[in-house]
Amino acid sequence: MLFELIAAVVAGVALAGVAMLLRWMSRGLLPKWIVPAMAGLGMLSYSIWSEYSWFDRMNIALPGIAVSWKNEQTAFWRPWSYIEPVTTRFIALDVRGAKRHPNQPGLVMVDVLLVSRWQPVTPVKVVYDCQNAQRADLVTPDINIADDGSLQGAEWSKVAPDDAALKIACSTG
Repeated sequence: MLFELIAAVVAGVALAGVAMLLRWMSRGLLPKWIVPAMAGLGMLSYSIWSEYSWFDRMNIALPGIAVSWKNEQTAFWRPWSYIEPVTTRFIALDVRGAKRHPNQPGLVMVDVLLVSRWQPVTPVKVVYDCQNAQRADLVTPDINIADDGSLQGAEWSKVAPDDAALKIACSTG
């Protein structure tokens, strides 16, 4: 967030410099208020660009992921978000790291990435049961993977058969 603040200030200073150059070239015909107005416009433009490009930049920064859900948000302090909502967080699966056990081909273990703006990426290990449309989050230490590939001590949760994360997980590995 600090780097975004610095970048916004740099954009404002750069556009203020352009406005000062234009005032100098016009020999003072342009009004003085154009300099701070251009500085503000530069900072606002950078902030809007940064908000809308964050999702795409994160997808590039995290290769090998497949997005299963994204949160698009509008807010009154961002009036432009009513035209196009801003993506502030998303859930993705690391499809490159998907694993299946040879004895349990219906189960696939994958890292689910919880990504939110200005927050560190949080990975959660999840096992999907493709035949029964359910999942088990491997978040407690009492869950074990047996030699035959089955899970012991896992708490399974039903998911909808058309769940995007289930579809992505079951099509990989």
